[in-house]
Amino acid sequence: MIAALIFDLDGTLVDSEAPGLDVLHEMAAALGAPWARHEMHALFGGVPMARCISVIAQHLPATQPQLDEAAFLLQLRANMAARFRQGLNEIPGAMALLQSLQERPMPFAVATNGPRAKADITLGITGLRPLLGDRLFCAPEVGSFKPEPGLFLHAAAALGCAPNTCAVVEDSLPGLQAGLAAGMQVFSLHPPEGLPSEVADRVHFIDGLVPLHACLG
Repeated sequence: MIAALIFDLDGTLVDSEAPGLDVLHEMAAALGAPWARHEMHALFGGVPMARCISVIAQHLPATQPQLDEAAFLLQLRANMAARFRQGLNEIPGAMALLQSLQERPMPFAVATNGPRAKADITLGITGLRPLLGDRLFCAPEVGSFKPEPGLFLHAAAALGCAPNTCAVVEDSLPGLQAGLAAGMQVFSLHPPEGLPSEVADRVHFIDGLVPLHACLG
């Protein structure tokens, strides 16, 4: 039985993962980073931006000056926010699913590797923010980033539910790994392809939030 649901944000409730990574790719490519767009999406999906930038800094051409990672991150956040404000959609079925959980009622929360400012922008643009109240948990504030389990365990404790009664909904490998490490049931929006077998064999694959809504009954 599932007592509570914990959702990732980018790529799970809000269609912000791809445009955010597109901004990262554009900025990194301008400095000479070696990855194509699809390679960067595969490499950095679900990874904290500070870690992404650290990896990028290690792969820039020797002719480039040393990257000021803090300044790059600030500019990245500003550019991402500007891109999101051009238009951002919920993942199909997100609003209906969260509203139905409110009506049941079933406790739910969002647990994201991103900072609160970014989460407030993406949730605000898509109209989902009022549904969450104080149940938005951000890794920089908790001090634990996926694939570590701490963020999900923090969310479960805040919801008053044991980890083994919670289900996680995720779209990235780090998020899936974090949910499994927390001892939770894990629903994967990420297809089996590209996942290690030790992860793929332990998660429940779903084609979207609408099928998840249906299977919750």
